[in-house]
Amino acid sequence: MLTRRALAGGLAALPFADIHAQEVDFPDRPLRFVVGFPPGGPNDLLARVVAPGIGERLKRSVVVENRAGANGEIAAASVAKAPTDGSVFMLASNGSTTVAAALNRNLPYDARTDFAAVAPVGINPMLLVVRNDLPARDVAELLALARAQPGKLNGASAGAGGATHLALELFKALGKVDIVHVPYKGGGPAMADLMAGLVDVYFGGLSTALPHVKAGKMRALGQTSTTRSAAAPDIPTIAEAGLPGYEAAISYGIFLPAGAAPSLVNRLHAAVDATIRSPDVARKFTELGADPQFGTPPEFAAYVAADLAKWAALAKQAGLKVE
Repeated sequence: MLTRRALAGGLAALPFADIHAQEVDFPDRPLRFVVGFPPGGPNDLLARVVAPGIGERLKRSVVVENRAGANGEIAAASVAKAPTDGSVFMLASNGSTTVAAALNRNLPYDARTDFAAVAPVGINPMLLVVRNDLPARDVAELLALARAQPGKLNGASAGAGGATHLALELFKALGKVDIVHVPYKGGGPAMADLMAGLVDVYFGGLSTALPHVKAGKMRALGQTSTTRSAAAPDIPTIAEAGLPGYEAAISYGIFLPAGAAPSLVNRLHAAVDATIRSPDVARKFTELGADPQFGTPPEFAAYVAADLAKWAALAKQAGLKVE
């Protein structure tokens, strides 16, 4: 199971593919590192933090290419059809891989078969934040308030079917509460309306929500990871604050198109892993509200499969489907 800083689990004992079998090198030209969101967001920022280290270790120029649209699905679809020679790889969150697959049966790619899982990169917990005048000071009080007023509280998301929406739905399912989902076109507008008191609850990325919490513009009741992030050690997890078993962090990883040679997968994994272990990169991750993760390609593939199963089960339970 994937944790905040490490991977372990059923596939941990599986060996890497034999790197001497059918040895293939990366093309001797700039490599395209695809990101499915515009510049400045968490996906883009993490990619730009690790890209120089990957390029240095592969002895290639690595160019971050932003292909924004459809919650990262446009970029993922392009990478699924890209050449398998190592010239193209992507950084993707679980929003465009496992979450999208759990909610939409008509994707132009299959996260389980169209990509080679290379390496986990990091986890960005979300913060459960509420408007300042909401009469709930912690998770337990929010659950009590929601149960006392079913259907009266509103929960914003950055878009239907995205990670912030699924975090809300998981909270509703585990807490057995009725909170009305209000989808927005992005996290910025959702947080703006929360700060204006127009909605009650939001699950925002830690790196974007925490500055507003520190500025006193909203209150944080809990974070969505299983352990407290190094970026917010004073904020309890939702699981420890009143909802055991809750976990809904945004995870990031690097993928090659399916069919890439095992030697390419292993070399790219080694470059990513060494880069993330760099103290300078770890410090930058903390500044972005992300916690680094490590694991072999088989372990990362196992995590992707488990994450898909988790969100698919929630989607079925809650009757969620986003076309």
